[in-house]
Parts: sequence; structure tokens; C-alpha cells
Amino acid sequence: MSTTSPAPRPAVEEVAARAAAVAPVLAATAPAQLAAGLRAAAAALRADADRLVATAAEETGLAPAPRLRGELERTAVQLEMFSQVALDGSHLDARIDEADPGFRPVPRPDLRRMLVPLGPVLVFAASNFPFAFSVAGGDTAAALAAGCPVVVKAHPGHPRLSAAVTEVVRAALEGAGLPRDALQLAGLPGAEGPDDDGVAAGVALLRDERIAAASFTGSQRAGRHLADVAASRRRPIPFYGELGSTNPVVVTPGALAATTAEAFATAYATSATGSAGQLCTQPGFVLVPAGALDADGGELLAALERAFSAVPEHRLLHPGIAAGYAARREAVLASAGVDVVVAGGVRDSDDGGSGQVWTTPTLVRTTLDALLAAGPELREEAFGPLSVLVEHPGVDAVAAAVPHLYEGELTAGLHVTPEEAQTAPVAALVAALSRVAGRVLFNGWPTGVSVTPAMQHGGPYPATTDAGRTTSVGTAAVTRFLRPVTFQDAPQAVLPPALRDDDPWGVPRTVSRAGESAGWGAVQG
Repeated sequence: MSTTSPAPRPAVEEVAARAAAVAPVLAATAPAQLAAGLRAAAAALRADADRLVATAAEETGLAPAPRLRGELERTAVQLEMFSQVALDGSHLDARIDEADPGFRPVPRPDLRRMLVPLGPVLVFAASNFPFAFSVAGGDTAAALAAGCPVVVKAHPGHPRLSAAVTEVVRAALEGAGLPRDALQLAGLPGAEGPDDDGVAAGVALLRDERIAAASFTGSQRAGRHLADVAASRRRPIPFYGELGSTNPVVVTPGALAATTAEAFATAYATSATGSAGQLCTQPGFVLVPAGALDADGGELLAALERAFSAVPEHRLLHPGIAAGYAARREAVLASAGVDVVVAGGVRDSDDGGSGQVWTTPTLVRTTLDALLAAGPELREEAFGPLSVLVEHPGVDAVAAAVPHLYEGELTAGLHVTPEEAQTAPVAALVAALSRVAGRVLFNGWPTGVSVTPAMQHGGPYPATTDAGRTTSVGTAAVTRFLRPVTFQDAPQAVLPPALRDDDPWGVPRTVSRAGESAGWGAVQG
């Protein structure tokens, strides 16, 4: 495989200027053509899958199959899903209020409202999903569907893949009749010398007045810094940052009795250690009934030891993640009230120069009281294959503890029987979890985020910077890159196509007819 370095990036100024130039073109592009471009991008990625997957595996250490091939397919599906969003047009939320001289308390003018594209969007690529949250990932697909050009800040963990995917998608967009500069790449490491990590380019673009919004998936430290940059601009812009999550899973006595120790342990270990635990929905804390681990001669504890110990060594994505994981692991192991179940480990590569770090899973146990008494050294996310078993005295105690343990999570899970689900303590627990998590799932594990319209991938801060009001997965993600505008008594010739009487785009519209207000609120039929 070629080891040629990616081509040098264009200057930040040039990238921003190109994005600004193409923004009005995309904003005026018909939904059907936007959809065609997204479908073409999906087809092009599938057609070049062998090369792209091989490059991704080499740069990230993630398994080619099923991990990376599955992720590439997910990325293609995301593009197709947002092509349907663009084609349908309902995301534009077009509303027309006909002029109504009889409207109370004063006559109503002709009002026409819709959501319009914000403009150039800066997407900071993530390390752990080199396809699905990178150059052609969900943020890019949503922004293009909204009619916004995209500039992707390349992640240093997979620069050659980023360059390759960019060229594949740009060619596909151009072939479908969209501007090639609808997608651009910036911030490739080494573009301005051997010490250039590309960070400066990303920050410079975020400060550029032509960038209208930004999205980010990564660490809380980096995300907070970028959010502050976006907020400190002369004209602050929306910044949608996903900053991580511990994804607690609560298990009831009935749910544990309804399965086998081996089945529970296998499913738990698979979720906690897949891709070396480098997933934003990795279950960092699993709360099990007190006494369950040691019951029946320690059957469950032994099954968990076997399941976690059987997971082979896996390479971490890059040195920055490795350093952060090693520090968090040491802090957890040193926390009061923590006992080791499976020690696991972290080691540097034997080649002495690659900077690669390898790890095996770590599993520890503690109690709910100890977790409540602990500080951030135990409670914070460990981005890697580490999980904490927490013994709880009952779901009522967990419900009471949730506000003290969790501020914002991407997910929260509950393993419960149908009979237990009808009880007041479980209802109280579900209510508590729903206040701190964007997705509450039952009798499953949080890893594996379905690419589907109703998915919510975002939660209250610190899971995301916007208090969980939006999502980065699912069709609702498109709304992040739109804003409302109302046109009052506007001539037909100057209205956007979606609001004109002849409706050339054919998008869904809500129309309030003259005279309808007299019957508002009346029961029909």
C-alpha cells in the first residue's frame, strides 16, 4: 500500500472563500438535486470500499471486517437517509398564512416562513469513527441535505483516509451536478511542516466570519475549548459538540434472574470492549443488585472474569487517546472502594517508534455508596476498554442517586422484566434517567446506534454542548444547520421556491387559510 503523504491543504483563507462562494448556489439548489448528490456519494463509497477500508484499518488499527466494512455501509446509509430528507422537503418546515382581513384582533398580512441554510459548516472529524463521524459522516450528510457547504477539519488519526474519502465524495457530487467545493478538507497534519498537527487550521476556520456553524465529536477538553472559540467570535455561531458519556446501565434483580450468567457476561463484555472501548456509547458503569456478583458461589463474577479476560489485545486509535485512557485507568484503580475484577493492561508497541499503544480490558467493582462518595477520578468517562460494576441496594436507591451521579449522558439503560416495569420504583427510575440522558434503552446495550429517523444521539451537558436539544444521528440532525425566516407580503418573484404559490419544489407546506382562525380550537366532528 502506498505511504505517500496527502497533498498539502489549501490555505485556510482560500478554503473559507470557496465555501462562502458556493453557499448561495447550494441554498438555491432544488431538493431533488441535493438528494441525487448524496445518493451518488453513497454509491461511490461502496464502489471504492476495498481501498478505503484497507486504508482505514492501516491508520486506525480497527478491524477491517466486520467493524470498518460495517461502518462504511452505515455511512452510505446515512447519506441515503439524508438524501430522502432533502427529497421530501418537510425539514424546511414551510408555513404559509394567507392574508386575512378578518383576523382578530387586527388583519393578518400574508406571512410565509421556512427554514433556510445557515451557510458554510465546519465539521471536526472524530477519531473513533473514521467513516461515520468523519469526512462523509452524519454531520456532513445533514449539512449537505440542508443546503450548506461543508469544510471538514481532518482528524490526525486517519489523514490518508480523509484525503481519499474527500476526493471520492467530491467527484460524486460533481458528477451529480453539484459544486465540487460543496465539500472541502482542511487541517491535514504536516501541511505546513513536520510539526504541524492541523489544529491551528481548525481553530482559524472556526474563527473565520464566513463559517456559519460547526460540529464536533471528541473529548470534553477539546470540545469546550472550541465551543468557547465559537462563542467568543464577533458574531458567535452555533457549535454542536458531542463531548462523551459514561452511559450507565441499571440491572434489576428480575432481569438478572431471567438470563444466565454466561449470556449476561458475554453481552456486557462485547459492548464494553468492542473497538477497544473507543465508542461514545460504551457502558462505563453497570449497576447490578447487591450480592448478585457473589451469589451461587460467585457464578456471575466468574463469568464476567472469563468474558473480559478472553478479549484479545487491541490497538488504541492514537497516542493522545492512549495517554488519556492510561491516566483515567490509573485514577480509577486508585479510587477508594474499588476492587479489581480483571486488571487488563496498557503497553507500548514493541517496534519502538510507531507510537502505537495496545490494551486489554479492565473491569472493576464498587458500591453505589462508594460511587456517590467518589469524585471525578472515578465517575468520569474512561475512553477505552474499562468498565465499572456498581452494586446497588435497589432501583429506588438508584433513582435517588441519579441526579447526584449524572448531569448529562448520551444514553442510559435499564434491564428490567415486564412485571418490574409496572412498579412505581421502576417508573421513578425511568423518569430520573430520562432527565439526564438523550436515549433511554431497555434490555439491551448502548453500543450500536441505529441510523434511523427517530434516533437521538445527544444529551444534556456535558454529553453535548447544546444541552441535548439536537442530535447528530437521525433525520432531526438536519435542523442544526437551518434557521427560520419569514417573508411578509413578499412579491412572488422574490420568494424562495418552497414558498411560492406555484411550489416548483413540491415540498410539504402548512397553510393557514383566510377565515380559519374563527374556528381555532373547536372540536371537530
